[in-house]
This record gives sequence, C-alpha cells and structure tokens, in this order.
Amino acid sequence: MAKKTRKQAGGTPATVALTAAGTPFTLHAYDHDPASPSYGEEAAEALGVSPERVFKTLVADVDGELTVAVVPVAGQLDLKALAAAVGGKRAAMADPAAAERTTGYVRGGISPLGQRKRLRTVLDASAEQHATICISAGRRGLEVELAPKDLAALTDAVLAPIGRV
Repeated sequence: MAKKTRKQAGGTPATVALTAAGTPFTLHAYDHDPASPSYGEEAAEALGVSPERVFKTLVADVDGELTVAVVPVAGQLDLKALAAAVGGKRAAMADPAAAERTTGYVRGGISPLGQRKRLRTVLDASAEQHATICISAGRRGLEVELAPKDLAALTDAVLAPIGRV
C-alpha cells in the first residue's frame, strides 16, 4: 500500500496525530471479520506480515493508573514486567469500558496514538529488532506501519521487555 502524504492521511485520531507530527507511516486497510477471535492475528494474516511485527495495544491498570502496553500479537503481556517497567507494584488488565472511555477507541481498535487522554505507554523492547512495526490505526481493520523509534518518541514510551511468548 502506498505511503500516505500529509494531505491524504486522516480519518482517525491516530493518523491525524501522525500527520500533525510529520511522522512517516504507511496505512494498511483490510476487511475485518467480526467473528475473528484475535484482532491482532487477523491483522497479521490479512496483511501478510509476521505476527512478531504486528503489535497489539493493551490497557492495564498499574497501581490504580491506566497504562498502555504495546506488545507483539505473537505473544502475551507480562503484567509483572509491565508494573516493574513503570515503577509499579501490581498490574491487571483494565476494565474494557474504562479503556474505551479513556482512550476514545473501541476494543480491537485501540491505538497508542491519538488517545482522548494520553496514557503512560510501555513498548515491548522486541520492537527495536524491526525496521517497522504495525499497530492499530484507531479502528478495526486499519493498521499503521511505522518505525518503532517514531512510535516511542510520539508516545514518550518506555522500552522494556514486557512481552512473553
């Protein structure tokens, strides 16, 4: 798919944020199947991209504060490692309604970019192994591909080993 220029990009708060920052990215759309059991694995398969390069955005509660974790769809989030990465003691997955309300996105389409309320973000360190990674562009069936360093810079993310296979 062609790279989006500043004028062409838009449509979701995530793509608007990328465009406003002047960050290079590629937008990938695919037909989302509502019956798919895993949004991230569906995206990887639809785009023909390795699941290690497609990252899911999860919202967790770390010591009472909502925190974003961005990990490969090929694995799982290590909640203890997430808590440690932000200097917390306990982490649990956030209530889905709270995650949606706070980020402004629906489950399966939560992006670490362009959130209604900017949350503390941790990006799995494995992202650095790739020139580009894919993350949700803010809705189901839409992914944005960008350099991990750009994602980290735009979200002020901490890089830490928070994913596990």
